[in-house]
Amino acid sequence: MTDARPRRRTPPLARTTLDRAASLRADTTWLAEAWQRARVLVIDDGKALVAGDQLVLLPPDRAPDGQRLFLGVDPAGVPYFAVMAALPPARADDLARPYGIREVGHILSSLDAGLLMTSVALANWHLRHAYSPTSGQPTTMSEGGWVRVDDAGAQMWPRTDPAVIVLVHDGEPDEDGCCLLGHNAAWRRGQAGGLPRYSCLAGFVEPGESAEQTVAREVAEEVGVAVRDVHYVASQPWPYPGSLMLGFHAQGDPQAPLRPDPAEIADARWFSRAEIGAAEAGDPSVGFGLPTRSSIAHYLIMQWLDGRA
Repeated sequence: MTDARPRRRTPPLARTTLDRAASLRADTTWLAEAWQRARVLVIDDGKALVAGDQLVLLPPDRAPDGQRLFLGVDPAGVPYFAVMAALPPARADDLARPYGIREVGHILSSLDAGLLMTSVALANWHLRHAYSPTSGQPTTMSEGGWVRVDDAGAQMWPRTDPAVIVLVHDGEPDEDGCCLLGHNAAWRRGQAGGLPRYSCLAGFVEPGESAEQTVAREVAEEVGVAVRDVHYVASQPWPYPGSLMLGFHAQGDPQAPLRPDPAEIADARWFSRAEIGAAEAGDPSVGFGLPTRSSIAHYLIMQWLDGRA
């Protein structure tokens, strides 16, 4: 009961044609010259202006003042920067509106998706590291926004927190197959139409743990189910605030009792392929919604729905 729309070969935000050009980040002369011919993305609180399915990119003379982040160059050699500043107010005659990754990540081109993901992730890191965690002293931006330095010269680099996300299923390949999804206790609202949103189980990798061990621990903690045949599928950056989501499929027993942790999971249940297919097609009669199409959770569910698990 799958729909006819083509599926992505990779998660929607795990794609970019941007060359990060790391060797140029410390070259202040090159960065100054590159700024004069750059295309600039304004980023504010995780959002950027989007018109249709394209980011709004400005010439440098129209960019607002703010901290500059060098993002990289495209295949034609055009440099790209982000500026951390307030977005200009929307005009009635302007198609551009502020959007975040969740809303538009899946419809952007590979270049634009990479620009937005990198900008949001870097901006989040800078906002959280205005002070050195070792000395408590203020830090300043360096190397095109890829380093922060305190007064003593100690350097800090952007950090990424590894997290796992897993679709647990019963291993059945036909329409009788089912998968296990949960409704997070922190989700106060459903998605469009007010339907509760159900998604894959997820959690952060703890010190001394492998990703596969984290999958087993998180599923057991959140819903009380033991898993087997854990295997890696794909990864995707998720800058909320700075994670790398490692996506897995795993098998579980639908007959095992579910014991959701109320602090984490408001509800958990097994869904048939027919139910998942109907929810993906937008049928409100199923009574639940799926994750946004920019998420790796949606990608993992669609892989299973199409029989690729």
